[in-house]
This record gives sequence, structure tokens and C-alpha cells, in this order.
Amino acid sequence: MTVQKLGELEELILLAIGGLREEAYTVSIQQFLEKHTNRSISMGALYTSLERLSKKGFATSEMTNPVAERGGKSKRVYEVTYEGECALREAHDSRLTLWNKFQWSPAWA
Repeated sequence: MTVQKLGELEELILLAIGGLREEAYTVSIQQFLEKHTNRSISMGALYTSLERLSKKGFATSEMTNPVAERGGKSKRVYEVTYEGECALREAHDSRLTLWNKFQWSPAWA
């Protein structure tokens, strides 16, 4: 069995979904990431990554009930799956191990 790994943007998106919880729809995910990472995320890159995360089984989505303030339109809300949480934990642990082994130069220590 092939173990699915997370790309950097995928990891950030899953973290944003987990941070936003029931408000995790595309626009809010994009705004959350731009605010907290200080980098621009195109909607195209976001949609592509969300589709990839869904195919890997790391995220699911469902449509909300129509909302009056959206002109009766629904939103697609995302959620991190158990498999997605496991992938995040693995990525976190790997990064922490590497950070703990990093040798800082004397100028930064």
C-alpha cells in the first residue's frame, strides 16, 4: 500500500480547514491562509489542492443549505478526515524531528 504524503500547500490547507471548522469554505480558507501565512494563494491553486486532498481521502466536503445572504446559494464546506489528521500528525512529527536536529549558526543562537 502506498502511503499518501502531504505537499506544503496541502498541509497548510488542512490546517486552515481545521482552524475554520464549520466555516471552512473556499473563500474563507483562502483569506485564512493569506492572513496567517502572509502569502498569496490563488483560487486555482486552492481548488486544485482541495480536489487532490479529497482524492487522497484527507478532506471531505458537503454543500450547506441555501443561505439568504448569498442570494439563496449554498456553500461547499470542507472537513478534515481522520486520515487527514493522521497525515497532519505525521508531517508535524517529521518536521519537529528535523527542527530539533537543526544546527543553528552561532550568529543566530
